[in-house]
Formats: sequence, structure tokens, C-alpha cells
Amino acid sequence: MTPLAVAAPPHHRRAPRGDAGAAVAESVMVMALVSVLFASLLQLGLALHLRGTLVDCVGEGARFGALADRTPADGADRARELIRASLPAAYADDVTAAEVDRGGLDVVEVTATVPLPLVGWFGGGTMAVRGHGLVEVLP
Repeated sequence: MTPLAVAAPPHHRRAPRGDAGAAVAESVMVMALVSVLFASLLQLGLALHLRGTLVDCVGEGARFGALADRTPADGADRARELIRASLPAAYADDVTAAEVDRGGLDVVEVTATVPLPLVGWFGGGTMAVRGHGLVEVLP
């Protein structure tokens, strides 16, 4: 008769060392990286939305200020009004307008200088956006 090998009870067996528990650590690192990437894309979208909205507001203000019965100051006021209606009111604080010469043509230039959002609406640095409107002359 051959002796039977007696197996050790299950609680005495050792699991082989290797990749045990590595999936948890890897998933935490990957999720952190994906979260940072997602937040960065959201912030880029916010900055592009801000720029697009400002371009529209200052462009409309410049066209308004270039009308025959208006002044550049009217254009700046119109741009401020549109910016306050579209974005946080602090973004309308630094809006200027002037009549300038561009290639022999008189144009109204409205400029808005705003903080560039870095985290949410809170920023670091500034962004200047200009809009132009051809001055209307009555015959």
C-alpha cells in the first residue's frame, strides 16, 4: 500500500506572492490621472466659452459705438451691459473704447481686459479681447 500524501489544511497554505493587490493601486492611479485630465478639459472649455462670449460682447459694443448717432463711450457701455448679462459682473470692470485708424479707415475699437480663469472662475493672468466696428458717416 502506498502512503497517501496529506494536504495541509486550507488556512495553512500560503498564497503565491506576485500581483496580488496591484489592481487596486493601479486603478487609483489611473482614476486620479483621468480625473485631472477631465478637470483640465472642463477648464479649457470654460476659458474658450469666456473668450467666445467676450468676443461677441465687445464686437457688438464696437458696432454699436460706430453708429452715426453714437460715440465710442456708448459702445463701451453697451459692451459692459452685455458682459454683465452673460458673465460674472467683475468681468465688465475693465472695458475701454476708442476711435482708431486701421488702414485709412476710422473704426471704433472696444477692448475688454479680464482675468483668465485658472480654476473655475478664479484666475491667474489676464486676457484682452478687442472688437472693431467701422465708423458710420452720414452723407
